[in-house]
Amino acid sequence: MSLLYINWDVNPEIVNILGIPVKYYGLLFLTGLVLCFNILKSIYKKENLSIQAHEALFSYALIGILLGARLGHCIFYDFDYYSQHPIEILLPIQKGADGIYHFVGFAGLASHGGGIGLVIMLLLYSRKYKIPFMKVLDAIAIVLPLGGVFIRLANLMNSEIIGTPTDVPWAFIFRQVDNLPRHPAQLYEAISYFVIFLLIYLIYKKDLFKIGKGFYFGISILLIFIMRILIEFIKVDQVEFEHGMSLNMGQLLSIPFVLLGLFFIGKSLLEKSKVKTT
Repeated sequence: MSLLYINWDVNPEIVNILGIPVKYYGLLFLTGLVLCFNILKSIYKKENLSIQAHEALFSYALIGILLGARLGHCIFYDFDYYSQHPIEILLPIQKGADGIYHFVGFAGLASHGGGIGLVIMLLLYSRKYKIPFMKVLDAIAIVLPLGGVFIRLANLMNSEIIGTPTDVPWAFIFRQVDNLPRHPAQLYEAISYFVIFLLIYLIYKKDLFKIGKGFYFGISILLIFIMRILIEFIKVDQVEFEHGMSLNMGQLLSIPFVLLGLFFIGKSLLEKSKVKTT
């Protein structure tokens, strides 16, 4: 029966150099960030924003996403462990059974924390380069779903964030985990985010809404986190304390983002209607 399904048995490591693993996760994460950065360059040019400010954006975004995502995972999903091992929060090491610290990379990153960290760094960035904060948020929001595509593809390469068992023809058997056919939840999210990116980018290219009013930020986080909530229903729980919860931690953390997205969409539509009537 397993011949009908997709057997997924990918080694997360591309190569190991002197004990330091080079993984698909890091490569895909960086690829997505670079691609988004280059698309943003054309947006900055169209909006007559400083090229110098665009060049600085990469470092601000990278720090915000990585630091926020790491802290988010440690606080929201595994606080008991990391409160006892604080050195492992910001260093890519873990104490083994032999009592010695080993390089393992950052295995835990939470997208909600990454989003919060990114917004905080963008606030500092907007003040530094004197660009209206909402204009920065809208510009980033256009490419944000595309970044999410690469993160979920990275999860796929790691055989993590897997779906629940199923018998659908496109089910994956994650050999690194078990021999059960499962929903490829990572692919569902990646495809959803790519469609969201195309939709938002098309709206921007047609100049249906101006950057800086909050519409792009609102619709981006609204659609991303609605899909996150829906797909979580067919994901395996990430941590033990989620067992038996009606909504897991990922869904609960997504609700404020959905509400925030609705607020900014409503606000921008209201402002647009006022402009038309004056």
